[in-house]
Amino acid sequence: MKESKTPSQDWAHYYDARGILSDLTEEEIELSLVEQLREDIRSGKRRRKLKNITLKIDPLQIQAIKKLATLKSMPYQTLIRHWLAEDIRKELDLVAK
Repeated sequence: MKESKTPSQDWAHYYDARGILSDLTEEEIELSLVEQLREDIRSGKRRRKLKNITLKIDPLQIQAIKKLATLKSMPYQTLIRHWLAEDIRKELDLVAK
């Protein structure tokens, strides 16, 4: 008896073989992780509990963020957290000087 694939397996195989970024943009995109971040993720150090908040944002800004996140192949909420973390670090560096 032949084992049938579920639709999600078909899509997973398609994108594994072809890649999703080529469907979104014609530009050459190179993705990489900083070695320390890669090691933290592999070791499980990056796991932490997140807290839900409510934040009012202009719908057009949300749409733009979602498009940017798609181009970066990441969830839009992760992108927002990344931006917040970067700006917090910058602000703390300025205060420490």
